[in-house]
Amino acid sequence: MKKILITAVIALLIVGCQKHQVTLSLWIGGAPDEVNYLEKLIHEFEAQTGYHVIFVRQPTDSDQRRQGLVVPLGAHQPDPDVFLMDVVWVGQFVQSGWLEPFNKYMGDVPDSIRPFFQPVIRQVDMHDSLLYALPLYVDGGLLYYRKDLLEKYGHLQPPQTWSELLDWSQAIQKNERKTNPDFYGFVWQGAQYEGLVCDFLEFAASAGGGLSKGDSISADQPENAKALQFMHDLINKYHVSPPNTYTEMKEEEVRRWFQQGNALFERNWPYAWKMHQEDDSPVKGKVEVAPLPHFKGGQSASTLGGWHIGISKWSDDKQSAWELVHFLTSEQTQKKLALNLSWNPGRIDVYNDPEVLAKMPHLKKLQNVFEHAVVRPLVPYYSQVSEVLQRDLNLCLANKVGAAEALKDAQSQIEGVEKIYQSK
Repeated sequence: MKKILITAVIALLIVGCQKHQVTLSLWIGGAPDEVNYLEKLIHEFEAQTGYHVIFVRQPTDSDQRRQGLVVPLGAHQPDPDVFLMDVVWVGQFVQSGWLEPFNKYMGDVPDSIRPFFQPVIRQVDMHDSLLYALPLYVDGGLLYYRKDLLEKYGHLQPPQTWSELLDWSQAIQKNERKTNPDFYGFVWQGAQYEGLVCDFLEFAASAGGGLSKGDSISADQPENAKALQFMHDLINKYHVSPPNTYTEMKEEEVRRWFQQGNALFERNWPYAWKMHQEDDSPVKGKVEVAPLPHFKGGQSASTLGGWHIGISKWSDDKQSAWELVHFLTSEQTQKKLALNLSWNPGRIDVYNDPEVLAKMPHLKKLQNVFEHAVVRPLVPYYSQVSEVLQRDLNLCLANKVGAAEALKDAQSQIEGVEKIYQSK
């Protein structure tokens, strides 16, 4: 009888433990090696806390990931508890009421967020004094250049202005083509997709223009037309960028072209650094990074990218979800992400870590770039705005419409999108 009673008590205890075990769902996408390593980190979190985390792998494609989140969040479902957002989604998710503010879980918020990039926090994650997300990974456009070729032709520093980049590209391209007919001066993202909007914003901001004016979007500006015309001319007038720039050139196409030794300059995101330095890379040891050039009288601009972590407003265990967020954004975890995935941390303190700098010496240069990065419009209807811009910008690059006409048409369509949103 005693044995039966003891067995019954043990069984009840086991059931009770199972019933109260914390279970969280974390939704993450990305490249397979990134997701695999993040899953490994989550197992560390589970071992530390005793929690169970359901790790849901989202698609690699950013638009599919966004749609995969919009459906359950819009339906007020309890899963996911924690998820990653592209920087341009945060504003929409906040205004849709889908994110749980972090303030009540963080204690003294100003002290808690001090290790993070403050401009990023202010422009992206903080709304009406409430903190809705934290940067897990920060990104920005950079200029990659062949330091060996610049030195060969007497240039000891990277170009500071777009005029310098153009002049050097023309001269060096002409000489290099004597042995490499596929060589071009400058490769960048010009295909009809989000990367084109990012590149355009960098050119435009460095001319004194941009896309945001107060709470509205202003694409039709003289400075923007100057920038777009220059982008067009790089392909169609000066021929220092490949003719397939507006048809095929996305991040990987650009990276491969440069990495094969077929370009002097490359605009790309920081991820390309690691790949350029691999043992089988023809440009290993020949590449450096710098801020992107600017127009005369302007300043270098880099479009802010990256992924931010948030908690669903509909999560049924927000306190435990915060513990997972805190783990992933901690200095220790951010350092591991830098060392193992070459991610650019959302925390500034990791940029001074000797072990990280030994493996990623270029990281110190990136800190200044990220602190002055330009944010794309943080409006709930940004995806529609981006589609308009992608189409009209690409038409100009394809030599089908002029720069001023393309931006005027884009402005008209964007104002139509704004009116539809405001009428809802």
